[in-house]
Amino acid sequence: MKRILLLFFLLLTAFSFAQIQTATYSITPSTFEDTTPITITINGSSINESTWAVTGNALYLWSWSYDVNDTNQMDSPSNGSWTSSNEAAKFTYNAGTDTYTKTFTPSVYFNRNGIGRIGFLIKAKDGSGTKQSQDIVVEVGSFQVSLSSPIENSTTIINSGSNFAITATNTGGAANYTLKSNGVTINTNTSTSSYSYSHTNITSNQSYELIVVQGATTISKKFSVVVNPNTVSQAMPAGLVDGINYNISDATKATLVLDAPLKDFVYVAGSFNNWQPTSAYAMKKDPSSGKFWLELTGLVSGVNNTYQYWVVDATPLANSPAMVKTADPYSTLVLSPYDDASIPVAKYPNMPVYPAGQNFEVTVLKTGQTPYNWQVTNFVKPEKEKLVVYEVLVRDFDANRSYQSLIDRIDYFKNLKVNAIELMPVMEFEGNESWGYNTSFHMALDKFYGTSDKLKEFIDLCHQNGIAVILDVALNHAFGRNPMVRMWMNDPDGDGFGSPTAENPYFNTVAKHSYSVGEDFNHQSLKTQNYVNRVIKQWIEEYKIDGFRWDLTKGFTQACTAADESCTNAYQQDRVDVLKKYADYSWSLDPTHYTIFEHLGSDIEEREWANYKITETPSKGVMMWGKMTNPYNQLSMGYASDSNISRMTSASRGFNANRLMGYAESHDEERLMYKNVQYGAVNGTYNVKTLNTALSRMSAIGAVSLLVPGPKMIWHFGELGMDDSIFSCNNGTVNDDSGAIPGDCKLDTKPQPQWTENWIGDSNRNKIYNDWAKMITLKTVEPVFLGTPTMTNANSLLINIKIENSALTAAELKNVLILANFDTTAQNVATGFPYPGTWYNLMDNTTINVTDVNAPINLPPGDYRIYGNKTANLAIDDFEKGNMVSLYPNPVSDYFTLNSAFKKVQIYSVSGQLVKSFTSNNNADFQFGVSELQTGLYLVKASDENHKTQVMKFIKK
Repeated sequence: MKRILLLFFLLLTAFSFAQIQTATYSITPSTFEDTTPITITINGSSINESTWAVTGNALYLWSWSYDVNDTNQMDSPSNGSWTSSNEAAKFTYNAGTDTYTKTFTPSVYFNRNGIGRIGFLIKAKDGSGTKQSQDIVVEVGSFQVSLSSPIENSTTIINSGSNFAITATNTGGAANYTLKSNGVTINTNTSTSSYSYSHTNITSNQSYELIVVQGATTISKKFSVVVNPNTVSQAMPAGLVDGINYNISDATKATLVLDAPLKDFVYVAGSFNNWQPTSAYAMKKDPSSGKFWLELTGLVSGVNNTYQYWVVDATPLANSPAMVKTADPYSTLVLSPYDDASIPVAKYPNMPVYPAGQNFEVTVLKTGQTPYNWQVTNFVKPEKEKLVVYEVLVRDFDANRSYQSLIDRIDYFKNLKVNAIELMPVMEFEGNESWGYNTSFHMALDKFYGTSDKLKEFIDLCHQNGIAVILDVALNHAFGRNPMVRMWMNDPDGDGFGSPTAENPYFNTVAKHSYSVGEDFNHQSLKTQNYVNRVIKQWIEEYKIDGFRWDLTKGFTQACTAADESCTNAYQQDRVDVLKKYADYSWSLDPTHYTIFEHLGSDIEEREWANYKITETPSKGVMMWGKMTNPYNQLSMGYASDSNISRMTSASRGFNANRLMGYAESHDEERLMYKNVQYGAVNGTYNVKTLNTALSRMSAIGAVSLLVPGPKMIWHFGELGMDDSIFSCNNGTVNDDSGAIPGDCKLDTKPQPQWTENWIGDSNRNKIYNDWAKMITLKTVEPVFLGTPTMTNANSLLINIKIENSALTAAELKNVLILANFDTTAQNVATGFPYPGTWYNLMDNTTINVTDVNAPINLPPGDYRIYGNKTANLAIDDFEKGNMVSLYPNPVSDYFTLNSAFKKVQIYSVSGQLVKSFTSNNNADFQFGVSELQTGLYLVKASDENHKTQVMKFIKK
């Protein structure tokens, strides 16, 4: 399809069925200029509105336009979004004739002049699930040029020495024709309405342009000829892998390898041959593996080169292209003609420029690269059982949307005490502002968040601070720009994109599971398995990534169909086996690598992975995502129904060790706090819908979730009580598709109230942050939390969790009792202390003397207690002091903010010289301007009205 769609709309639904209908249409007048008013009429009987769930005859036009050379395609500004068409694009329904009409002037409607062709389709307001007609393309202008031979934009395969005939006609009479090949004029013909020429004895590839001029109108048609080079069969040098192979001893050379079964020959076109490859750039073919390969020479060290493969099938399947121009499937850096122009220079300085005149992605090749200078080369990962993972979508972490933002706020992570950060997909995805699951190049870093070195700097900084970094990887599927999709695709409209054919060695033609998005990998294919292993190796070895969270592992089967959801959810031996292979390969590269599956399936299948190689040294086993959003949200809202949290434990699922990564929130679930304030329980004056009341209950949620033994996960800003909906739109409104506006804002870029409103300076929100930080510290420091949990009243608003580590002695902290009251009134919560005596509140080290071990404890609504038989190895006073004050961002560009109010703030150079002072009762969100300071390290001395002083450091950029 030749229109620009919302590239990721398919992820809004688990799966969709084809609903494309063929519309009958007419255009009046039939021949028109771009300044002529036209009327598009759709025969109503050709569209079954009920198929698209359309009511009130609400059909919409989705349209796009091209210039006179059929290039520079642009969407109409009136389109709106694919999931919510603009009302300006709505058809008028004429009941008497059962027709739909839309009248407009092309130059006005498309806001451009010089239109040579328009395209359009008919759709429902929300086009999700392909609620649309076929693509329709119409020529604009009374003067039209038609290529009789060859077809416009075609590639013709010929043998060396052949002749090639070009014929064309026009609708306007006498015109001047100029034929160029490879930029050089080879024939002209003047004052004729038809054109014919034979280019003889062709021995090299030709890119043609036929330019036709009549008066002030110029139209050009492009097409090409590729000469069969009679591929040389020659053994490939040993040790080469698919993709780029740099010559470590000679920076002027690199060898490219492409695995392209069923293809006849391949050229390499690039900046090194001016994108006009000769026979010298025809790839050789290894007779053993069948792979194509070519050594490039004459390269310059440190210089960016760009290239594509021209992959040719002399006898393609019907509707498949003879030639596909594609970037390298194993690219580690790609340039995009679609996305790169909107990447800010500040995020990616000195970004290589996309080569003019090319189409589709290109690969960057650069010899003599300077490797990143890692400060930490022997990072020891936190134990799996002690992991507290902080899930981050870089796009929505702050308004800068960059790795630098994460670096600047490293203290935020450190003070929260998390020991792992999980980044949602950062591999090259389609578009720029995305969740990242629409991946097209799995080995390449997407450029929107920053450079490769900047990501490595963030990982290195995390490692310096004891924090592991985990990547979310979407290897169940790939999207349409992926080279392995495009090399074997159906492309009936010739736009260079399409779905996999039956010949595709990597992808299924139809998904083999019920939750498909994009194109579905066939994981039983050895070629797919080899590709996945290369992806694993790239991120572990090049980026020192500590683990992967594997997205949508239910899709790793070949045993089901899209329509059979019960099959998809049932135990499937083929995906059990192949996912174990991938885990094994990851562990072969790094025995302590974290392998995490988002399966959300049956216990019997998940046990296969959770218990896999658990007894080896080091202990392995796959960590399984444990979604517990609904029961924890029921507790936070104050409802006993469906509030059973017992499945937060690994043992409840039959896991032999703590391999359940439980969570109350993730990127994919509605936020607890949003539902609290929308739907929370009310009892007299106690109202969970009141913001501060809702916030006051979130510390207790942390106590009964984070401290349950086993790895846990936090979705970003849950620790500040994020109360924006997952369906928040980028303008701050909420649309979850339940109201009058079709579509939803789930995937929208989100507002940033956590920073713009200084939530860390809000005492109610800051309390959650500090309480959770203490709990996380307890979990990661105290061995008792490696013990065995027992839940009492797990299906109640009065929670009782006992944890005992029998390997510890009575002189140690070996017993913990967690109590919580999620009711809306004060309640006596059952205890059951293991023995009488002094018990310590681990959050503040206050004590109680227990004489009756079963005596209940009265807790206010939303409150909790964490008792231990001994004090924790946590100095509460020092802890609070360290977490009370935060300076951010750090490093600082123009200003910094403190999360507390101070009467005096003084800034000193490292030599002790006072360089700036602020004296006032500054609010917690006051911006301390330091733009005039020189780059370097500074000390900040902040004093409050009680003359208590805090000293901090910051780096001025």
